[in-house]
Amino acid sequence: MVERLHLDGVLVIGAGLAGLTAALAAAPRRAMVLSPGPLGEGCASAWAQGGMAAALGEGDEPSLHAADTLAAGAGLCDPAAVDILTGEGPLAVRALAALGAPFDRDATGTFVQSLEAAHSRARVARVGGDGAGLAIMRAVIAAVRAAPHIEVREGVRAISLLQNAAGAVAGAMVEADGALSEIVSSATVLATGGIGGLYAVTTNPLAAQGEGLALAAMAGAEIADPEFIQFHPTAIALGIDPAPLATEALRGDGARLVDEHGIAFMDRHHPLADLAPRDVVARAIAEQSRLGPVFLDTPTAIGADFARHFPAVDAACRAGGLDPSVQPIPVTPAAHYHMGGVATDSHGRTSLPGLFAVGECASTGVHGANRLASNSLLEAAVFGARAGRSAATARGASGAVVPAIALPSLPAPILAELRVRMSGQAGVTRDAAGLGDLLAWIGRQSRLHGPAAPLIVAGLIAKAALERQESRGAHFRRDFPAAARSAERSLLRLAAPARAQAA
Repeated sequence: MVERLHLDGVLVIGAGLAGLTAALAAAPRRAMVLSPGPLGEGCASAWAQGGMAAALGEGDEPSLHAADTLAAGAGLCDPAAVDILTGEGPLAVRALAALGAPFDRDATGTFVQSLEAAHSRARVARVGGDGAGLAIMRAVIAAVRAAPHIEVREGVRAISLLQNAAGAVAGAMVEADGALSEIVSSATVLATGGIGGLYAVTTNPLAAQGEGLALAAMAGAEIADPEFIQFHPTAIALGIDPAPLATEALRGDGARLVDEHGIAFMDRHHPLADLAPRDVVARAIAEQSRLGPVFLDTPTAIGADFARHFPAVDAACRAGGLDPSVQPIPVTPAAHYHMGGVATDSHGRTSLPGLFAVGECASTGVHGANRLASNSLLEAAVFGARAGRSAATARGASGAVVPAIALPSLPAPILAELRVRMSGQAGVTRDAAGLGDLLAWIGRQSRLHGPAAPLIVAGLIAKAALERQESRGAHFRRDFPAAARSAERSLLRLAAPARAQAA
């Protein structure tokens, strides 16, 4: 018999910046955080290098930050959500600093901010050059550990959402050390991260395979824009899986992308050259890579000061046998951030009563077709807090809970093949033939192995990418290279959600 626990409070599934921020914001309501591993390990938030974009500097304004965000989003951003992000952004950065996040400051105590691609001003608050994510997470984890209203359970993962007969979410079935239990809660917050682990080359933790997105989809939630995946142009190509990230701040500090002969090539692709939007740079590198390897020329721009200014990148390069102060860094595009996710409003509420979503597994509308650099940690902090406060007011679903259906696991060889197929057929560039073949393969594997989370999410991505017969932002179709006249979001639901099967 499965043990059932009743939580009069907020259940948070996932322990990155968005999830922990939501748990903190739920105070004084009780919150329980489920983390598949020790806090701070295996979450993309801790791996973020660039920092947090916010209008903190003289001459900058939230409206200017919003304009850059909307331009990068290629017509698919929700302007109201962008106004919330950019308007509340400075307060969110200062709140994290008050928790102990050691953002870089000058002698007067002013935030030191760097320039990143597609920003019109230097507005990215950093920590030690390239250590923002880890430093921020350490400060937030310390606050969570000290918060009397929060209980943290490590080594626990959700395998299904609990619902009542009407479809309202009432908690989750979870697994820990092989044992199953049910946690019935007043509100459930999904904060499970992205989908990079579905691709052969990614900068994300390999466990980031869209589990939260799959749980929500199987419960019948609306999914928005799953086809939009940002491929970071400069993953370090040293054969490491996942691929270490060469932060965009390197190009902000003058490093140029060059071919194997040391010749820069971005000038012919965009007026902003190496600081063009990420989708433009990723496609340019993919195109150039057909002729030979691509490098980031760090010795010329940064040289001997590299280790001091970019210690995380330096350590990653040296682990692969390369000294970036004297050798250019080989780079390749890699799956980096999912703009799509579980559709939410500005308070994290999904289409299912009782269910909230935050962070990369959510689609708030702030990123549109292409996330602006360093807006992701900011979104996690701003919308994590909003969702936590909203979830704290929930009083739970009424009626009996429908028995949960656990999603099956996917055999390792099938997952490995899926990753290769996703990179090749739903990667930086796509076309109808490749996407159709991918969907047919996913269908065959689903019939053999059941509705495993990676197959559910990959199917949603491929289906939306096939239906979007245009190129926009991070979604590029070789057979439809132009953008459509009007920008329309993709909204999907699974035809047979789990609760319908259980009823």
